Amino acid sequence: MNRTSTPEARQLARTAAAWLALLDSGRASAEDLQRLDHWRAADPRHEQLWQRAEGLRQRFQAVPPALAMASLDRPQANRRTLLKRGLALTVLVPGGWLLSQQLPLAVWRADLRTAVGERRGVRLVDGSLLQLNTATAVDLDMAEHQLTLVAGEIALSVNRAQPIDVDFGLGRVSTGQAQICLRRDADNCRISVLSGKVRVQPVQGVELALDYGDQLTLYADGSGAMGRFDPHMPDWRDGVLSVNNQPLGLFLGEVARYRPGILRWEPGLESLKVTGTFQLNDTDRILALLAASLPLTVQSRSRYWVTLVPRQASV
Repeated sequence: MNRTSTPEARQLARTAAAWLALLDSGRASAEDLQRLDHWRAADPRHEQLWQRAEGLRQRFQAVPPALAMASLDRPQANRRTLLKRGLALTVLVPGGWLLSQQLPLAVWRADLRTAVGERRGVRLVDGSLLQLNTATAVDLDMAEHQLTLVAGEIALSVNRAQPIDVDFGLGRVSTGQAQICLRRDADNCRISVLSGKVRVQPVQGVELALDYGDQLTLYADGSGAMGRFDPHMPDWRDGVLSVNNQPLGLFLGEVARYRPGILRWEPGLESLKVTGTFQLNDTDRILALLAASLPLTVQSRSRYWVTLVPRQASV
């Protein structure tokens, strides 16, 4: 029997949508996770709704989390209709008020967007290949041969003479027949040239020419640094993270980019070294492999709150 939506059910659905959107944004704090734990434990209906919410996210990965959650208080037939419509167009969804606070509006409205842990590739109208890494947002204006990297990391392979300009906030890179990776963080952007040549025009400073192997990091204060990129750095395009004798702290900082929620570790572990190639589609397995090969233990308060601590010596 179809159940009737009530104001209380709709409010619970909005709350679940807001929590799920926050977790998928990768910006949840430890305090946020504590509040989520308290909300789930406060009422059996909350936990039941949360389990259904996670199930919907797995079934409808192409649907924005808040839109999927908006169907939780709907009868089954109406739920299917709402989700199908959601695949074709973006609508105003419950939980949007929290999204606007936790995610910049430009990220939510971007033409292309990936969630935390998601990667995707898109063939542009001119034949160029655009790949989006985890938690990435891109705007497209192919009529002007221009992209805007709003957040995250992309790889762009351009095979035609017509250059494509990529705006990354701190400047603009113009690439013709070349392959590049761009990573935009909160206070800097890193441009790496995998093949060919590109031109970079910083917002502050003179135009620069980069060749194959060059890596330029620009900072919000106008400074910059040139170097050579790590040849394993673009391996994320193939869904792997490859490192050789890398300090554990740096390695975990990268792994955390692909996990919703909080990943913490004791500072005393940071000097341990990691070598290997790890599959990015299963970060739980990455942590399990670390625990099997290094003197550490993985402590999980929940799926979204994991801490690595030194392993206690056997008595």
